[in-house]
Amino acid sequence: MTEVLNRNAFVFDARGISRRFRHAAIFGALESLDRGETMRFVNDHDPIPLLHQIQARYGDQVGIYYVERSPEQVVIDFAVTPGVDGAESQRGESGGCGGGAGSGCGCSGG
Repeated sequence: MTEVLNRNAFVFDARGISRRFRHAAIFGALESLDRGETMRFVNDHDPIPLLHQIQARYGDQVGIYYVERSPEQVVIDFAVTPGVDGAESQRGESGGCGGGAGSGCGCSGG
């Protein structure tokens, strides 16, 4: 996990979402990203369990980069990267990162 700054990221502020729905909303947002896009995640605490879930679910298809890590707020960029096989456009009409069937990130979007 490295620090980067991506000004073109889609902002996802989790602080306004009920804790009960946060993880489902975050996964839904991640799965709506195209390859090469980034979601800037803003939260009131460091979401270590969520980061482990993201790594387990997406592997190296979603990069995790801390932008800010303070007691008041944590900002993390989640970047969807191209598949290892180099297939850039395997996603379906409905969006998503293009995973599934052994290629891409393995998400259900697409």
